[in-house]
Amino acid sequence: MQQHRIEADYLLETPDDPERTAATIAGEQSSGTFVRVPGETPELLERAAARVVKLEVIDRFTGQRALPTAHPTPDNERLTRARLTLSWPLATMGPSLPNLMATVAGNLFELKQVSGLRLLDIRLPEPFAAAYTGPKFGVEGTRRLAGVHGRPLIGTIIKPSVGFSAEDTATLVARLCEAGIDFIKDDELQADGPNCPFDDRVAAVMREINRCADRTGKKPMYAFNLTGDLDEMKRRHDLLLKQGATCLMASLNSVGLVGMIELAKFSQLPIHAHRNGWGYLSRHPLLGWSFAAWSKFWRLAGADHMHVNGLANKFSEPDESVIESARSCMEPMFATRPCTVMPVFSSGQGVAQVPGTYAAVNTTDLIVTAGGGILAHPGGPGAGVSALREAWDAALQGVPQADYARTHPALQTALGATA
Repeated sequence: MQQHRIEADYLLETPDDPERTAATIAGEQSSGTFVRVPGETPELLERAAARVVKLEVIDRFTGQRALPTAHPTPDNERLTRARLTLSWPLATMGPSLPNLMATVAGNLFELKQVSGLRLLDIRLPEPFAAAYTGPKFGVEGTRRLAGVHGRPLIGTIIKPSVGFSAEDTATLVARLCEAGIDFIKDDELQADGPNCPFDDRVAAVMREINRCADRTGKKPMYAFNLTGDLDEMKRRHDLLLKQGATCLMASLNSVGLVGMIELAKFSQLPIHAHRNGWGYLSRHPLLGWSFAAWSKFWRLAGADHMHVNGLANKFSEPDESVIESARSCMEPMFATRPCTVMPVFSSGQGVAQVPGTYAAVNTTDLIVTAGGGILAHPGGPGAGVSALREAWDAALQGVPQADYARTHPALQTALGATA
C-alpha cells in the first residue's frame, strides 16, 4: 500500500500566485496547516504530504472572482485559472471512500486563496477495487432481469409524482405492463407516507407485475424508492425480495455515502441510484464536482444505474455535459474491475431526443425514462410506450424518424404532439 497513490484533477481560479495556491491546497489537504509545526520533517513530508503533480495555466485575466469571499475584493483584479493535479499516498488514509471524500473534496473549497475550484476527476489505485462492492448487476445483470437485449430499456416514472394511492399506482402499472414497458420507477418524492404506504404500494404494484410475468413471460423492472434510515432500507429491501421485485431505488444525496455502501453490501437487487440534489453540487462552473468524479464514489459504493439527465432537458444542464456524464458511466475504473454502470436518461425526455442521444452515446446500454413523454401521449400510456420504442427502432436501423413515423402511428402522433 505504501507505493499506491491517488490522483485528483481540479479546475482552479485564484487571485494569488497559482503555484503558491496549489502548494497551499496540497498542504491543507495532507500534512500541513497555516504555519510550520514541530515534527513536519522532510522525511514526513516525503512520506505523507500531497504532491502537486501538474499545474497548467489556461487563462490569466482581469475581472471579478467567480466566488465571493468574506473579505472585500476589488471589482477588477488579476486572476488566474489553471488545471491542477494533486496526488496523495494511499498509506495516509487506506482504501476508504468516506476518507477519500474528505481528502479530495474537503476544506480545500474554503481556502481564501481559492476563488474557484471544481473537482474534475479522480484516479484510484487497485486496493479500492478490492475494498468495495461495486456494481453487483450493472448492464448485464439489469438486462438479464429485465429480459431486454440489443436495445435500450424503455421506461417511465409514475406521474403524478405524488398523490396516487397504492391501488392508483397499481392501476397505472397494469396499463404500462400491457403496453410492454421494460422499466418503471417511483418518483424520488414518493416515499412512505400515509397516502401511499411503501408496503401497500409494493404489494399492489408487484401483484400486477407478477401477473404480467405469468401471462407474458416478461417481468417489467420496477425501481421502488426505499430511501430512508439504514434499518428501514434493509427492511424494505427484504419486502421487495419477498414480493419478487427486481430493483430498488435510493436517493444518493439523502442516504449519504456510508448509507449507500451499507445498502449495497446488503442488497440482492440492482440499485437504481437517483442523483436528486445534484445541482447544488455542480451548477456553478467553478465550484463543486464534475459528474465523472462524483459518480465514481457511488459506482464503487455499489450503484448499478445512475441518472445523467437528458438531452434538451427541463433543467439547466447543457447537452454536452449530459453526454459526457453518460460516457463516464461506461469508462472502466480499474483494470481488474471496470465498475461500469448503466446510465439513465431522464428529465423531459421523449421521442424527439432519441436520434441525438443515440448519435452521441453510440450504445444501447442505457435506460430511457420518459414520464410525460409516455404518460401524456394523446393515445394514452400504451401508445406512449410504443412511440418511444419505435423512435429507438428507427435510430438503431438508421432510418430518419419522420420516415419511420409514416408507417408507425404512435410515433407519428408523438412527433405531432411535440412539434
